[in-house]
Amino acid sequence: QVQLVESGGGLVQAGGSLRLSCAASGGTFSSYAMGWFRQAPGKEREFVASISWSGGSTYYADSVKGRFTISRDNAKNTVYLQMNSLKAEDTAVYYCNASPRAIVTVSGAYWGQGTQVTVSS
Repeated sequence: QVQLVESGGGLVQAGGSLRLSCAASGGTFSSYAMGWFRQAPGKEREFVASISWSGGSTYYADSVKGRFTISRDNAKNTVYLQMNSLKAEDTAVYYCNASPRAIVTVSGAYWGQGTQVTVSS
């Protein structure tokens, strides 16, 4: 059983930056594809970014491409999401995802409890 704990959320002004972290335990971190999803009030959970087990491949939603960067440190069992040039529409609860396969999926994956990101305009 994999446990995921997110941190780094908070309140930031538009144009600012935040870095989210997700620490994993209880599994072989380096064998999991990792990802970030987010859910805004009244909306469905949506994909934000993902990274392969080796870190060699990354994928981003069009809405965050060029502003967000996902990375991982397999020695620290941690995945990061660097968020720059934040916009009000980035406001959401951000969830970490660990998928025991080559790509991130919604089903059959482990999830963190979420961390709130609020961007004031």
